[in-house]
Amino acid sequence: MRTSLWFVAMVAVGALAWSSATDASHLAAQPKRHKVVYHLDDPGVDRAKAVLVNIDNHVHVVGWKNIEALELVVHGPALRTFLARDIDPDVRGKLETLLAGGLRLDACQITMARQKIDLKDLIEGATPVPSGVVRVMELQEAGYAYIKP
Repeated sequence: MRTSLWFVAMVAVGALAWSSATDASHLAAQPKRHKVVYHLDDPGVDRAKAVLVNIDNHVHVVGWKNIEALELVVHGPALRTFLARDIDPDVRGKLETLLAGGLRLDACQITMARQKIDLKDLIEGATPVPSGVVRVMELQEAGYAYIKP
């Protein structure tokens, strides 16, 4: 008797978990359009690749049609990773694909001034913002989901 009650309980829990997963907004008949900001301030090609893979996975699961706005805010030591002359080919390829899809790449002007980087030095498509951390704050206040992988 205990075994059958345990089995019934596990089936019920599994069915509940499955039904919750099917209610995800990107699967609903009228899906929510997401607004998301990714935040990158860690230096290095590996970190940039990891964040871009996260963004690509995000887009793959949710779909561009269910994304109202998607931004990557870059500041501090991470910004040097996006210098056009030195950019890693994998980072360039993934970033250009995401930019073409609708990603906005925000580059902190405070960081640019401190590191003596001109906008023309960055990969094409970067958008200057006065402050990376202020941009993150503004987006959160506007209802964006904040993701810092």
